[in-house]
Amino acid sequence: MSSVANVRIEALAPEFADRVAALAGALGWSLAGEAEFALQLGAAGLQLQELGADASGPVRVDFLEGAVAHRRQHGGGSGQMIAKAVGIQPGVRPTILDATAGLGRDAFLFAQLGCQVTLVERHPLVGALLADGMARALSDPEVGSIIERMQLRQGDAIELMRAWSEEAPQVIYLDPMFPHREKSSLVKKEMRVFRPLVGGDDDASQLLAAALNLATHRVVVKRPRKAPSVDGQPPGYVLEGKSSRYDVYPRKALKARP
Repeated sequence: MSSVANVRIEALAPEFADRVAALAGALGWSLAGEAEFALQLGAAGLQLQELGADASGPVRVDFLEGAVAHRRQHGGGSGQMIAKAVGIQPGVRPTILDATAGLGRDAFLFAQLGCQVTLVERHPLVGALLADGMARALSDPEVGSIIERMQLRQGDAIELMRAWSEEAPQVIYLDPMFPHREKSSLVKKEMRVFRPLVGGDDDASQLLAAALNLATHRVVVKRPRKAPSVDGQPPGYVLEGKSSRYDVYPRKALKARP
């Protein structure tokens, strides 16, 4: 995982200066100096902006508008492949640990469909963006109830899963960083911005092992369609789409809770 030494934090307007200073102190990052990226706070919330002549637009977590809102309003509901992969079915809404939360889109879908979801994000920059997006969405009358089913934990998922002392999640969902092939300009922008900072998930095999030891019912790993399985470990079965697939490692059958 890459460092955040090439990121500075800045306010986009004077009224945000105090909050930015507090955030910089909490994260231990600089408020000035040369950098390749800037974590900026303004009226639209927290965003990551690539700097330089060829910089793309900012990246932020937004559960109220854009792609996430469109998916919420026009998506396939529980009939989506990802929903089937984690075991969502009539009367069954498993507890889910999303151990590679990223920008929180898949976790939001699980919560929208009625699941209690714990999100884990280990990179402090991504975690800050995700926490900001969740906080802004919490006050929305329509989306707030979905966010209430999401709990964010910032830290290393492998360590957290190995030391887990609460009731174990029924399903653990993993989407390790991989050279995605999606043609969406939004995905390309996010990959361009995040990859130099976050790096790849070189410990995906340890992540899978920790998940298999903790999940009570199944582990689901999202992969590009033609990519090898994590650590060469064959799944119990696969759900395959056009560009990606879900490797499912069953432990026991999911049933409706009484």
